[in-house]
Amino acid sequence: MTTETLPSQTQPSMLSKKILPGVTVGVLIIVGLMTASFAMHMVNIDAIGNANEYYTAAVKSMLQSWSNFFFIAAEPGGSVTVDKPPLGLWIEAVFAYFLGVSGFSVSLPNILAGVFSIPLLYSMVKKYMGELAGIVAGLVMGITPVFLATNRNNTMDGMLVFTLLLAAWAFIRATETGKLHWLLLGGFIVGLGFNIKMLQAFLPLPAFYALYFFGSKEGWLRKLINLGIATVLLVAVSLSWAIAVDLTPVDNRPYIGSSEDNTVMGLIFGHNGISRLENNRGGGNTPPSGPQSGQPSNNGTQPQQNPGQGQIQGAPPAALSACASQTEGSACSFTLQNGNTIEGSCIVPPNQSVLACAPQGMNPQNTPNRQPNNAPNGGPNAQNGNTPFSNETGSPGIFRFFTSPLSKQMSWLLPFALISVALALFGSRIKLPIESGVHKALILWGGWLMTCVVFFSMVSGIFHSYYAIMLAPALGAMVGIGFAQLYQWSKSRNWVIVGLILAVLVTLGFQFFAASQYNEFSWWMLGTGILLGLGILLMSVSRRVAYAVILSAALVIPAYWSIMTVTDGTDSNLPTAYAGQSQDGQDGFLASPAKNQRPQGGDRVVNTELVDYLQANTQGMKYMMAVPSSQQGAQYVIETGRPVLYMGGFSGGDAVVTADDLAQLVANGDLRYILFSGGDRNSQEISNWLANSCTVVDGFSVTQNGPQGQSGPGGGQQMKLYDCQ
Repeated sequence: MTTETLPSQTQPSMLSKKILPGVTVGVLIIVGLMTASFAMHMVNIDAIGNANEYYTAAVKSMLQSWSNFFFIAAEPGGSVTVDKPPLGLWIEAVFAYFLGVSGFSVSLPNILAGVFSIPLLYSMVKKYMGELAGIVAGLVMGITPVFLATNRNNTMDGMLVFTLLLAAWAFIRATETGKLHWLLLGGFIVGLGFNIKMLQAFLPLPAFYALYFFGSKEGWLRKLINLGIATVLLVAVSLSWAIAVDLTPVDNRPYIGSSEDNTVMGLIFGHNGISRLENNRGGGNTPPSGPQSGQPSNNGTQPQQNPGQGQIQGAPPAALSACASQTEGSACSFTLQNGNTIEGSCIVPPNQSVLACAPQGMNPQNTPNRQPNNAPNGGPNAQNGNTPFSNETGSPGIFRFFTSPLSKQMSWLLPFALISVALALFGSRIKLPIESGVHKALILWGGWLMTCVVFFSMVSGIFHSYYAIMLAPALGAMVGIGFAQLYQWSKSRNWVIVGLILAVLVTLGFQFFAASQYNEFSWWMLGTGILLGLGILLMSVSRRVAYAVILSAALVIPAYWSIMTVTDGTDSNLPTAYAGQSQDGQDGFLASPAKNQRPQGGDRVVNTELVDYLQANTQGMKYMMAVPSSQQGAQYVIETGRPVLYMGGFSGGDAVVTADDLAQLVANGDLRYILFSGGDRNSQEISNWLANSCTVVDGFSVTQNGPQGQSGPGGGQQMKLYDCQ
């Protein structure tokens, strides 16, 4: 096939018809999509509670001083920084300054970024592939479950995606005009993205560079020189804050959270670099997130010992058989006596020595084979040295995006998008430099998509499921490109309808399979097949209507999943797509965390009696108390706005303070109370000091939250309040 897909302006269509000066039908559709997207983002918004409490507490801290703002201090006392770069949190702090600190105010920048990403994607896809492709691209991105889930949170990935879309626009301008300043703008914007989520911002960079290098009409040497200049600017912008912080004397700034050497450069290439690629270090510096969606958090109360809170009782034989030849963290499934299929991952239940299949969303508790914080082969969520957070993302491999637990995030239309990548290869004759719009679109959006698919499929390091939002724009673009290309070809080739039908059939087959992985397959989903059949019948009446109906058959299930994502439960700390019915397990081993036993939005409980006691006895002191990590302190910062010393940083693995430092703070009158049970890097040293220098305050029983809020390793221990006056 050698037919070249023409740019949108040379493809007159009903969508291009002007209703008002400068306003086409396509523009009105995009405005409608933006309105619908905003409404979807706002549905059940109260359920997010404080959102990710680690970040929300940081925003509250940043608003208390310019120093805290610049260094993104995790708590008002400035003991330690957040383990992320500053730009996203700066933006959230600006919103919170005007709207007040709340889960909604700090999530609003991401919500707006998501809504305005739709017209931005539409305009760029339209440029090369026409208005129809742009509209479908915006629609698909808008109904991608992880896109909605992540934007409804104060993790900064939504802002990063919007920033990278702006960068893509600049690289398109550089390619079409050959002007260096557009290329520099693109590099500058990617550098800003680096200051939102560090190296994650570089994932689509190969596609950006390839578009300019193969698509611009300048000489090859000139393009290499220009890319070199843009790269210098990109690196300078990316590292500007890091260099400024690292040049600041350590006594004049907070400890750099989750770094091993108290430098931002160490953070970039360590915790936020190599640790994302492979699981080669202990789990002390796990990534920031609070209690996982659906997981209990009992900080401030006695632990609830009942199956509804995720307790693993006796494992049924089928659960044991499902993991007989598996490794810990591997995906698994088995069928109950009532016919329901349970999808999950292999864990070692308490008081057992063999693997068993546990439902998705349940972490192993008190697993005997797990290592303590910073042990060589373990750590929080490290799956005994295997893939971290495999309960969210599964194990590395080519099927990672097509199987539970990751498939529910953004993969519903991935088969169609991959087919579109293959179709685009035949969209036109290949020439260098690239001239055809379809091949430029393929380089940009197909390159973005395939880079992320391959990277996230292969990494064995820190990978949260909501990182899949990085694929949402490219997914939408490739679905739109493939559909528009088939529609354009159908004008002169009657057999093209067969290609569309096959692409939709493959996609529907995967969707049925994926839904069944979460025990969510329902009879009404067969209606998608009816829609497909109706579209085929309509071919004799209207080709335009028939194609629209056939495409809609593939959009029903992802749209449903997105609706359930925003209406069912919460996604407050670790944003994630709807988990289906797979978490509605049975009593005992199959019990999943009980949603009706969690605080609104999954926020960790604040012990009000403890707050009242500390407030009454620490007036005039810098710190209200010291705690092992942000997991036990963030909620108290949000509640009181008082400094709470995170002795071990985010999850207890940072050497923020030593026992000698604590003794000096007490001697200076800056600290009196320490809530402690052990578990951080200096726990033995601090435990000895507490035993010799402090007394236990009777009457307070507080349960320690482990990393990610679970009461597993590093959590579930009863903490004592020490008075060190």
